[in-house]
Amino acid sequence: MTGTWTEFFLAFMVFLASHMIPSRPKLRAALQARLGPRGFILAYSVLSTLLLVWLIVAAGNVPFEVVWDQMPWQRWVVNLAMPFAVALAVFGIGAPNPLSFGGRKTGFDPAHPGIAGVTRHPLLWALALWSGVHTLVNGDLAHVVLFGSFTAFALLGMVAIDRRNQRQMGAEKWQELAQHTRVLPLAALVSGRWHPIHSPNPLRLVGTLLIWAGVLMAHLPVIGVSPLP
Repeated sequence: MTGTWTEFFLAFMVFLASHMIPSRPKLRAALQARLGPRGFILAYSVLSTLLLVWLIVAAGNVPFEVVWDQMPWQRWVVNLAMPFAVALAVFGIGAPNPLSFGGRKTGFDPAHPGIAGVTRHPLLWALALWSGVHTLVNGDLAHVVLFGSFTAFALLGMVAIDRRNQRQMGAEKWQELAQHTRVLPLAALVSGRWHPIHSPNPLRLVGTLLIWAGVLMAHLPVIGVSPLP
């Protein structure tokens, strides 16, 4: 194993370890008591971003081994999917949603679940979309391992969180909170279980557009690859 593969797996392990912090109630509570709820979210977001950048850079440094060739249509898939991934992340983080990772425990109305009506796990679906389309467009071994693992982590995480919440809340309480939500995006809307009563939050909508545009423009100078077809 070369040194670059060693760095890649080390970065991967540190990144995954950092994502155990939100799932440890005592550790999270201690950090929130010290930093405050918003301070914790900000600090954790910065840490996750820095570790993600390290991981992506490490993946780019390993020996290039082709699993499949990139085709022009694959970049179109990425560019069409990314606005939705960004929107799910922006609308999901800190929103009232005790049913999933990254949601606020207070202020949730089961009858009007907001972003949780779109999908019960908006942040995990944002991760699954982002990593899934990046697996498709990056056919070298390191990036298939990287983004493929993220996709599997996000999809399996939805199942794990639902089971944990049902165990901790009790099946009856969980069903009461989740009755107007579904895991699959827009499934609750299509089935008639969720009827939105408000238009999207304009600040979060503007944030979505700004972040998406920023990511698009920064991709070439930061990552070194143009995302455009």
